[in-house]
Amino acid sequence: MRKIGFDNDKYLETQSAHIRERIAQFGDKLYLEFGGKLFDDYHASRVLPGFQPDSKIRMLSELKEDVEVVIAICASDIEKNKVRGDLGITYDVDVLRLIDAFRDRGLYVGSVVVTQYDRQPAADAFKKRLEDLGIRVFLHYPIAGYPNNVPLIVSDEGYGRNEYVETSRPLVVVTAPGPGSGKMAVCLSQLYHEYKRGVKAGYAKFETFPIWNLPLDHPVNLAYEAATADLNDVNMIDPFHLRAYGVSTVNYNRDVEIFPVLSAIFEKITGECPYKSPTDMGVNMVGNCIIDDEAVQAAARQEIVCRYYTALSERRQGRCEDETIYKLELLMRQAQVDPSIRPVIAAANAVAEETGKPAAAIELPDGEVVTGKTTDLMGATSATLLNALKRLAGIGHEHHLISREALEPIQTVKVKHLGSSNPRLHSDEILIALTISATTDPLARQALDQLARLRQCEAHSSVILSPVDVNTYAKLGLRLTCEPQYETNKLYHK
Repeated sequence: MRKIGFDNDKYLETQSAHIRERIAQFGDKLYLEFGGKLFDDYHASRVLPGFQPDSKIRMLSELKEDVEVVIAICASDIEKNKVRGDLGITYDVDVLRLIDAFRDRGLYVGSVVVTQYDRQPAADAFKKRLEDLGIRVFLHYPIAGYPNNVPLIVSDEGYGRNEYVETSRPLVVVTAPGPGSGKMAVCLSQLYHEYKRGVKAGYAKFETFPIWNLPLDHPVNLAYEAATADLNDVNMIDPFHLRAYGVSTVNYNRDVEIFPVLSAIFEKITGECPYKSPTDMGVNMVGNCIIDDEAVQAAARQEIVCRYYTALSERRQGRCEDETIYKLELLMRQAQVDPSIRPVIAAANAVAEETGKPAAAIELPDGEVVTGKTTDLMGATSATLLNALKRLAGIGHEHHLISREALEPIQTVKVKHLGSSNPRLHSDEILIALTISATTDPLARQALDQLARLRQCEAHSSVILSPVDVNTYAKLGLRLTCEPQYETNKLYHK
């Protein structure tokens, strides 16, 4: 059973309290730049076992009477139809998703800011679409020489040219569909306008990773570098914090590099910078809620290896550069880890070598590894999933939970009527067939009842899987890796 390493209840309590303290520090209003994922933060839940994927949004819900959400989106990202890799939707569509998600939690979404606006037609169309939906939209413009030309930035021709975002709550959370959307610039632009209006406002930054009060080479911080390997983010000791306080803390290169500029902007706006270091700007309390460092380190090492295998598969698909692979290999050396920590890899590959066909493996909560092979009825991931459920339910291998007679008509429909060239059933189709069997077979019902126990189990496939199987495993909470090879030598793969 995966050990819990993080106290989620303590996190919700202490993080909310710390944000309230920061609001009080500035008096009238706090602009909180919210980095990372507010919803479904599965990276955090994987490397900090016990952290709930919706923890950050639950924490904000504790403050909802004081919170107003502002969403930033870059006009060029709208123009380029930039897509979120994890969700497969464009940034503009994700803004709508975020608004709905915030509202479902009872959080007030005040407006959307289109940043770097330069009369892009797609940005104009998106602005109109939002306004037709009753959502206020404000425009922020490019500033020549940003972020280094401080005299221009902090002037009526710089931040002063941006539209002032009207807000009504003391805590303004500025978030975005993804990185590079201009969250920090929105916050600082607002500070400029607030001070011109005589409103004492402040700025703080919420980033879960890297964790400032863990060592630089702690596996959790290395796992963050692995997660952002394609962005060239590098964890480093915050030199400003070390100089000011004599205390070693961890930050990342972009925040450290921009801090002198931020400090100068603060001084120009408010007369002084309230922070002595990038670490000072943060409000993250995650590091204080780790209760089992050994469990957290083990989970983070698994994450690093998983990121490595994901990158290998993406390179095979033409979506990853060699430099990313090299960086991940270096991170594995730093974390003193290799693929052998994932027993499912060797197990799946052994079955594939023995059968000459794709195979898969799942490690159950008690550490037992269950495998599955490709058959004429189902793919390896489907077989492995079925075998894992049977094992968890204590059902013998000799029992067939789904009859061949039930599966063959499904294959006929797939091939004859739906145009599929692969008659074998995918993972989702096997689950549907199992659900039908469960209406008459108590053993099938027993197996189906085990699905929740697969969450956070490790899995591996000897080949790159179809999106259908990848998504099914992800929805079940299985942590899946794949060998960087296809089942066939064809050039086109669905």
